[in-house]
Amino acid sequence: MNDPRRHTWDVNIAEAMEIQRALAGLVQRSGRLENPRFVAGCDAAFTDGGACIVGALVLLSFPELEVLERRTLKEDVRMPYVPGLLSFREAPTLERLLLSLPQKPDFIMFDGHGYSHPRRLGLACHLGVRLGIPSVGVAKSILTGRIENEAGMVRGSRSWLIDARSGERLAAVLRTRDGVRPLYVSVGHMLDIEEAVRLVLECGRGRRLPEPTRLADALAAEAKRADLRAAND
Repeated sequence: MNDPRRHTWDVNIAEAMEIQRALAGLVQRSGRLENPRFVAGCDAAFTDGGACIVGALVLLSFPELEVLERRTLKEDVRMPYVPGLLSFREAPTLERLLLSLPQKPDFIMFDGHGYSHPRRLGLACHLGVRLGIPSVGVAKSILTGRIENEAGMVRGSRSWLIDARSGERLAAVLRTRDGVRPLYVSVGHMLDIEEAVRLVLECGRGRRLPEPTRLADALAAEAKRADLRAAND
């Protein structure tokens, strides 16, 4: 594989894992953004018993967080559900949506993991590396690792999600609103963890979920409902 970033999406499970290992070596876990103006939020939902995916993308101004674009795309799923290979189910569709934008985002927030992944290549890393765009993973649950200490209950409090064997820090366990369950914020690409946390908090709008992924999640759910209604008409 000369350039793993140019891989095809039509691969088997063993090939997908090999691609993840190759791409993980290209992830850049450093960097800060200078005056970003546009942020994209991405999420997806599954329909037709899991056979199809509805990708959702919202482009927002930053730091105003005004919605500039809302796009969805329904496609067949290429990869069966395999823990740790979610990006091969979601990324092809989300990549097409991102490439369709007239304005390239300065950074992307994904509803999912980045570096906090068994092979250190969650969705945010995968597409961040593929597209060469700074990215952040914002997950609601743990895929791998354990929480080092409980985060404080005040917004902005954090602890760490660490590798159970090595103790390596995989993600920030971040309280994004007083008293709510924390989110797991990890580097996707071209950002350090402090910058990733800062961006998530700046996109908060007083809610648990940052606005880019909250709106993308709502758009994906809306598109899925519309698809189900159309199928039942």
